[in-house]
Amino acid sequence: MLRRFLTPCLLLALAAPLGACSTLQSINPFNSDNVATDEKADPTTVSPELLYGNGVDALNAQHYATAAKQFDIVEQTYPYSSWAVSAQLMQGYVEYLQNHYTGAIGSLDRFIQLHPAHKDIAYAYYLRALCFYEQIADIKREQKGTREAMGALQEVINRFPDSEYARDARLKIDLARDHLAGKEMEVGRYYQKQKLYTAAIGRFQTVVNEYQTTNHVPEALARLVEVDLALGLSQDAQRNAAVLGYNYPGSDWYADTYEQLASAGLVQSTATRPAGERPGFFRRAWNSIF
Repeated sequence: MLRRFLTPCLLLALAAPLGACSTLQSINPFNSDNVATDEKADPTTVSPELLYGNGVDALNAQHYATAAKQFDIVEQTYPYSSWAVSAQLMQGYVEYLQNHYTGAIGSLDRFIQLHPAHKDIAYAYYLRALCFYEQIADIKREQKGTREAMGALQEVINRFPDSEYARDARLKIDLARDHLAGKEMEVGRYYQKQKLYTAAIGRFQTVVNEYQTTNHVPEALARLVEVDLALGLSQDAQRNAAVLGYNYPGSDWYADTYEQLASAGLVQSTATRPAGERPGFFRRAWNSIF
């Protein structure tokens, strides 16, 4: 869905050069009379408008290698034309569509460096950020790429705060943060299983402190209670349980944590308490601790 959205956006962004060519009509990029890459064709005898149009047609037909070659010919043959500038950006886009992220980033970096005031510079930064974002590894792998993606997305927000690209970048940063929190939780659960409790606490506490807006926080607090109980740290267990109950009273982790405290004799079991009494403990605990 993302790439179906990007295609019309990019082509609209680069529509100005095409509009300048009144003769560009229904070009077949795979006809040897039109494509300058044919062995008999001399690219210097073909207008940049026609070359660029061939590239766009090839792109729309999902013949990405042909599109990339046409855009490269535009840039190499007419390096000082407005068509060459647009072709540089299109090169990055074609590389992106082929999942050639390193090549796309290189093309986009060059475009950004050479044309910092271009009308489509915001799109270039956004597309560059997407190249990092789409390389985010699953949570079982090292997360350096996730942080690089967040940095590139934040740059879009910082430079173009009121743009549609910034709005989408904010959403993607939230997803990336959730991804990083998930990694911390995975490692923390591993340490907990291995009874490496100090290391586990560090990971769960990181989620609570640094990723407060993610959906991993309730579990992190519940895991902290589990580890505290395993270490005999009753006061810490009650403190973390109070935070969990105060902030996430309707979560499954809330209910499980309360029963763990009841099993440890720190609160009464729900079986012996009147209906509706359970939240009262967390409110009192919160007030007494904080």
